[in-house]
Amino acid sequence: MVLDGDELYAARFGGKPAIRAWAPGRVNLIGEHTDYNQGYVLPLAVDRGVGLWGSPTWDRILSLHSADFNESAAYSLDSLAYDPQHRWANYILGVADQLQKRGLKLKGAKILVTGDIPQGAGLSSSAALETASAKFLLKNSGLELGDLELVKAAQAAENEFVGVACGIMDQYVSYLGPAGSALLIDCRDLSNHPAALPKGLRVVVCDTKVKRTLAGSAYNERRRECEEGVAALSKVMPGLKSLRDLSLEKFECCRNLLSRTVQKRVRHVVTENQRVLDMVGALGRGDLARIGALMAGSHESLRDDYQVSCRELDLMVEAAQASGLAVGSRMTGGGFGGCTVNLVKAANVRMFAEKVGKAYERAAGIQPGIYDFAPSPGAKYI
Repeated sequence: MVLDGDELYAARFGGKPAIRAWAPGRVNLIGEHTDYNQGYVLPLAVDRGVGLWGSPTWDRILSLHSADFNESAAYSLDSLAYDPQHRWANYILGVADQLQKRGLKLKGAKILVTGDIPQGAGLSSSAALETASAKFLLKNSGLELGDLELVKAAQAAENEFVGVACGIMDQYVSYLGPAGSALLIDCRDLSNHPAALPKGLRVVVCDTKVKRTLAGSAYNERRRECEEGVAALSKVMPGLKSLRDLSLEKFECCRNLLSRTVQKRVRHVVTENQRVLDMVGALGRGDLARIGALMAGSHESLRDDYQVSCRELDLMVEAAQASGLAVGSRMTGGGFGGCTVNLVKAANVRMFAEKVGKAYERAAGIQPGIYDFAPSPGAKYI
């Protein structure tokens, strides 16, 4: 956790902040591109994130400063609009916009933003910023909002204000993640169930250092392809509302109704949903072999059917598998770069990081970032 927020705030605005809101990033153990298809996901919040340090003002102005980008900007709460010059600010503005659309009257504030989660690496720094912003803006104005409504507002900020058609998983676990556990989320009814990792396992995230941007990328295209699959299949399957409703057997019977590309997209979502449920069972049994097989199957499906992997992600997974030290390894996040997630026995973490780091650098010509995370509780006030 960043501990110099008070100093950074004082250097920029003077005095001490009245409010300190913090939210973690996340890594998804398994269940990729299933959330916006009303499926299952199994993320966990990590012990790095984004914090907002600030104090209320008597006007309706949000005065923002990003320590990470060394940029400042000010906005009126009465005329919020997307700012192409300060893209980081739009996640805060989008949340403010959504809270006001829900009838909440916000106060102005002086806000310092800083964090220690790698950006653009598939660890949902954007969701951490959104949920921390929601926590801050509510407390700053003496307001309250139900947990799920806050999560939905944060998601809507990214969908409608920023323009990324993300599902609800990232904001959900960033806000509601349990301490020391992953969280099985049913993205249809938004229920959840903690799923503890077997004792002695650590979560190691390997950053390929290949940056990705979801907005304007193939992410939105994949979502449209899934919707196309539902529209086509619902003609012969009355009541089909999402790919969550589709079994593998029904898909195989009707796959010829879909284009080859849409077939691949649909098959990934259907099989990935089952892998998530199977993973919860394997974690509960401590079945390390099954855990590894499920993670490998997820990566292969994302690579071949959903086609959101890239050379560097594949090289990183191959390096982890070749090390002989990973229980399981797969790409995580939206894809097209970013990170892999690996489950590694605690005693092997250092050796794993050394072997995989060297192997990846030899193969890709890039020095990776490798992080050992612990499951973290969700958003909070410091």
